[in-house]
Amino acid sequence: MEHLIGVVNYLVFFAISAGIYGVLTLGLNLQWGVTGLFNIGIAGFYAVGAYTSALICGLPPTAWDGRVVGGFELPFAVGLLAAALVSGALALLIGLPTLRLRADYLGIATIGIAETVRLILKNEAWLTNGVWGLQQIPSPLYSVIHQRTAAYITAHPGLPEWQRLLVSRAYNWFYLLLVIAVLIALYFVLKRLIRSPWGRVLRAIREDEDAAAMSGKNVFAFKLQSLVLGAMIMGMAGALYAHSARFISPASFEPLYGTFIVWVMLMVGGTGNNKGAMLGALVVWGIWAATDFVTGYLPWTAPQVAALRIVAIGLLLEVVIVWRPKGILPEIGAKRRAL
Repeated sequence: MEHLIGVVNYLVFFAISAGIYGVLTLGLNLQWGVTGLFNIGIAGFYAVGAYTSALICGLPPTAWDGRVVGGFELPFAVGLLAAALVSGALALLIGLPTLRLRADYLGIATIGIAETVRLILKNEAWLTNGVWGLQQIPSPLYSVIHQRTAAYITAHPGLPEWQRLLVSRAYNWFYLLLVIAVLIALYFVLKRLIRSPWGRVLRAIREDEDAAAMSGKNVFAFKLQSLVLGAMIMGMAGALYAHSARFISPASFEPLYGTFIVWVMLMVGGTGNNKGAMLGALVVWGIWAATDFVTGYLPWTAPQVAALRIVAIGLLLEVVIVWRPKGILPEIGAKRRAL
């Protein structure tokens, strides 16, 4: 029974990570799947959201920290909102000079800003504590739930071990519900937006930007709105990650985890389909987690194992592209347009 409870607790942790990636893929789907904006700097917005919320909600700097700012100990909701606003402001600064250009200039700008953010996180210790990262990031209601679960365990010394293990991880269940609530709320908001006249304009821009402009639509304004809103969602994902992990560093936002794998999730799940985006996050993260178990039995070095996991994800992407080019759950009407 104890082994089964251990598996359940791990699945809860897995679901939290998959849900956070689901939020990221929803943001990317709005930008790329709906509007056709090529953003390859997801990790930058993700990191900005995480650090913003951590600095606003975290503890004041200690004598051991290199940073001298932050630590306002504000509620989680404030940090989540601030993460969205700061990430959106960053997207606004990128979009204003680049969205009037054609081709892949937005992609170049976003990957450039993501690299700039990474360098700032590593080198500006007065703001981010450098490579040592930010520790002891408070999780919402953690102390309340932890105290109550500890009191319950103390008051019931005869609890079976499996119940003790289950109750002691009660906070993970709460955080999972929080992530699911944010994910569902974003899904329904985006669903309404995409089905609205505003969303139809975004899809028209994706299909034929010139035709949309000739119809009297301000293409630049709509593209900028899509870029900013998508970046705000990515910033919220960063805040959720920071308060879940309770420790972040520049290594947490490498392009592999912050950009590449998110693109794979969207392509596997279904570009242009919010349900497909969330399903892709679940499937790809599930495979990524499963390969961690499998590779543990292989007599290979850590770099070889890491490379094998990337190869596994690449093979999955190739299979999906061949089997279902539009993803597991293609956008409604995608097949009809392809005929």
